[in-house]
Amino acid sequence: MKKDHLLLFFFITAKFILQYSLISPEYELHRDEFLHLDQGSHLAWGYLSVPPVNSWLAWLIKIPGESVFWVKFFPALFGALTIAVVWKIVEELQGNLYAKILASTGILLSVLLRINMFFQPVSLEVLLWTLIYYVLILYFNSGKVKWLYIAAVTFAVGFLNKYNIAFSVLGIIPAILLTKQRKVFAQPHLYGAALLALLIMLPNLLWQYHYDFPVVHHMKELNERQLVHVNRLDFLKSQILFFIGSLLVILAGFYALLFYKPFQKFRSFFWMYVMTIGLFLFFRAKDYYAVGLYPVFIAFGSVFLAHTFEKGWEKFLKPVFILIPVLLFLPLYDIAFPNKSPEYIVSHPGKYKKMGLLRWEDGKDHALPQDFADMMGWKELARKVDKEYSRLSGTGRTLVLCDSYGQAGAINYYSREGIQAVSFNADYIDWFDLSKKYDNLIRVKDFSKEDDELTETGPYFESSKAADSVVNKFAREKGTTIFSFKGAKIDINPKLRDEINEVKHGY
Repeated sequence: MKKDHLLLFFFITAKFILQYSLISPEYELHRDEFLHLDQGSHLAWGYLSVPPVNSWLAWLIKIPGESVFWVKFFPALFGALTIAVVWKIVEELQGNLYAKILASTGILLSVLLRINMFFQPVSLEVLLWTLIYYVLILYFNSGKVKWLYIAAVTFAVGFLNKYNIAFSVLGIIPAILLTKQRKVFAQPHLYGAALLALLIMLPNLLWQYHYDFPVVHHMKELNERQLVHVNRLDFLKSQILFFIGSLLVILAGFYALLFYKPFQKFRSFFWMYVMTIGLFLFFRAKDYYAVGLYPVFIAFGSVFLAHTFEKGWEKFLKPVFILIPVLLFLPLYDIAFPNKSPEYIVSHPGKYKKMGLLRWEDGKDHALPQDFADMMGWKELARKVDKEYSRLSGTGRTLVLCDSYGQAGAINYYSREGIQAVSFNADYIDWFDLSKKYDNLIRVKDFSKEDDELTETGPYFESSKAADSVVNKFAREKGTTIFSFKGAKIDINPKLRDEINEVKHGY
């Protein structure tokens, strides 16, 4: 095996080992992962908040048994492939082995470790952004039209994975127009490639049309509830922190794109960054939306620095630039990932509080970081719902109705009774089976007062009670209550239909 290939294999292996060591066994899946996994049981060309690609991956995960290993495999794989693509970018830019090692170290020890922890569309999105930029470099170097078609297919797959990738093209088009590469717009094959991308995306676009474009409602809701609160200064701070170990490398890449003669044909990449970041700032985007921008600039910077360090006193900086991401990562490894038990974090809160990790979106400090608390209490909830479901199962069909997608998804994932819980929240609104007549109801509610739910729903059933609740003190779901209603006095399906239609009308 060639030395280059051996080192690339080392980085890919290190990536998988790190990803599987970042989460302590005390933690369960994250609430968002449950929704994406359930989408694999309800394949469609679109969903309320995301396109379909992640559901296809969820379907694949179900084949070997949907174990935690396989749930975590795909995000780790996409992270490893991002390293491989950056390696190939460096190679295409005529970078030497040192440049490949520098770039791969920067990608390995970065925010991607956190992103690649969870089964969500973001991991694949970062890979596809990086791949689009790689294909553009190949086209600029060769002029071969096949790369235009490959770029189109990559974009289309990215669109079917997460709509955010549209920002990459919105940044690419004006950036190329500012440089000599604008001649590509006179290339007929560019429009053939665009047509190919449209054909690939068409099933999802037709799905959006059929359902009155729920993505528009989702974006409006996102803007009103979350993006309106995004602080643009905080957005820019995050851009620095995401790849803090490679900050100097990225800055070197920007410099090289403007002033390094061998990179003259790639100058549009600098303007791609400017245009795309400008769009994100204008729309008050979430900070992580821009993560896919950086791997290619780490590649540019690594090649430029490797050339700079070839002779003179600068060659002594080679190990320094490799050590910087390693040294900056070590303290982060200790606190930024759920690799410590909840008990340890509670008994050592100082360093977590100092970094602001204990502050939740409610503005208050809690015992655990919010993401960590979102990975607790789910097995307990499923076990307790299973117990009540088993008690009711001899008296007729039982519907399990939850307040949130996290609760419904966790019950479906961890249940041993084969429960298919639903919710009026997220995509579960489309997954009610109203062909069945339900005799019993298990209602899972957020932090409810018993009397409220029992008074409201109890009269429709022969008996009702608060059966149990989540007591895990570390879980964000602590206090979630399981209400049990036995023996429906009326057909509850019409009431469910009315509620579903009311929620859908809101969409």
